[in-house]
Amino acid sequence: MTAVFVEEGPDKGAIWHFGEPNKEQRALAEGKAWADLSHLSVIAISGEDRLKWLHDLTTQYLVDFGAGTWTSAMVLDPQGHVEYQFNVVDDGTDSYLVMDQHFVEGLSAYLNKMRFMLRVEVRDATEDFAVMRAPGVANEIGGPFALVPRAELEEMKSAFDSTAMQVGTWALDAERVAAGRPRHGIDTDFKTIPNELGVLNGAVHMNKGCYRGQETVAKIYNLGKPPRRLVMLHLDGHAVVMPPSGTPVMNGEVQVGFLGTVARHHELGPIALAIVKRNTPVDAQLTVEGVAAAQQIIVEA
Repeated sequence: MTAVFVEEGPDKGAIWHFGEPNKEQRALAEGKAWADLSHLSVIAISGEDRLKWLHDLTTQYLVDFGAGTWTSAMVLDPQGHVEYQFNVVDDGTDSYLVMDQHFVEGLSAYLNKMRFMLRVEVRDATEDFAVMRAPGVANEIGGPFALVPRAELEEMKSAFDSTAMQVGTWALDAERVAAGRPRHGIDTDFKTIPNELGVLNGAVHMNKGCYRGQETVAKIYNLGKPPRRLVMLHLDGHAVVMPPSGTPVMNGEVQVGFLGTVARHHELGPIALAIVKRNTPVDAQLTVEGVAAAQQIIVEA
């Protein structure tokens, strides 16, 4: 197999595919695939107060978070907009936050600012640990995942290779888009609130105490509807080159949203995630740089 690497974006340097993306996607769907995600970054948080502290700062319920369990969480700004999204795992001693590299500096600075007198320590542990997508059928956060000491990375790759096929980000993105799981910074913008993304009762726990931005989430959940929503677009497959992320989504001459992750799925064809205005008719014939796009609802109106 000849690896083709991602040339730009948050996955730059990761393996895109090995020349047979459809075969890779089928293996992933069957739970018989693994992927090297060691380009992602890891923040380690140690100290006795770490879980209660993270529970108070994030949208997730983490007070009695079990060792070895993976979940997703968000940090919101005071107005309820999504600032950071990451996966979390705890080993009984330390908690680890996994995210794209360009969010590490900002999130680390925020966490350190919020330490006060609590028994917590925050450090960038990317040089010490790597993340892998382990073999198994995809769960609600895109795993199963494995957090591996970098000194043991090659050994773990060999172990996974003995039972499963290695795949690249093409397969992972196609699975993620088909499942309607948004990626922060690609499928979101500075105005995005959790209610638009279909993450309530997932990355956002709806039965926990206060956290920054909770008032917005609760108010919209109880009294109204978000102004926009996440949808999956089925794109016209006749186009040779698909529009890039960030391209305006148009309803006639009116922009109604923006394009997020674009993928070519082995069964569904060209698909993408997009944020569109909630009042956009479901049967509207949308276009993205002239490419016809039909909506599939992820977040109900």
